[in-house]
Amino acid sequence: MNARPAVDLAAVDLYGRGLQHALASPTQPARLRVVCEHGEELPLALERYVGPVAVEDERALRSAAGPVLDVGCGPGRHVLALARRGVVAVGVDISPLAVRMARRRGALVIEASIFDRLPGAGHWGSALLLDGNIGIGGRPAELLSRVGALLRPTGTIVVEVDPPGVRSTEVRVRLEAPDAVSEWFPWARVCVDDLDRVARAGGFTVTECWDSDERWFAALEAS
Repeated sequence: MNARPAVDLAAVDLYGRGLQHALASPTQPARLRVVCEHGEELPLALERYVGPVAVEDERALRSAAGPVLDVGCGPGRHVLALARRGVVAVGVDISPLAVRMARRRGALVIEASIFDRLPGAGHWGSALLLDGNIGIGGRPAELLSRVGALLRPTGTIVVEVDPPGVRSTEVRVRLEAPDAVSEWFPWARVCVDDLDRVARAGGFTVTECWDSDERWFAALEAS
């Protein structure tokens, strides 16, 4: 099993609090930022995470055969949408506040890291790495390899990646709120232009790629 990356508890707490604020005050600007150590700010769509499934997510969900594992599920909007379609889906997230929000909404969610021991290894039909979650741990090929170990041999990973022209990079980032700042932790960005290379390094092949409302998605199958 891949080693679990170090987790900054302050970042986990700030993320959960950011979700709570977005849910309680959807018309107010987000008070949480993701900042790279060289100063660039990364996207963080908290309002989207706490809302209903967007139109551009729909095709990604249709590409996922059950049972589905939603990695970094947050408040569970994808898990809930799949369940309403009759697809067995379980989320996994390290944020206790996010897990609590998801469960209150009726989503089946495990509080854990994707690098922890998880149930159903070798039997999941699909896994979701949406909302930039291919960046978890800062080493996307290793993350794909870990997720692949949980899937059945014919399983699929549905990923969301950065648009063309964005530089793929492994960076250190931190979360910044008005009243607190987390420690630096590893993250990664994967541009759609580089996805074939990253997928191959993780043991996968890109079988389909599409964009919707300026968001980019792909389906990966084991090589």
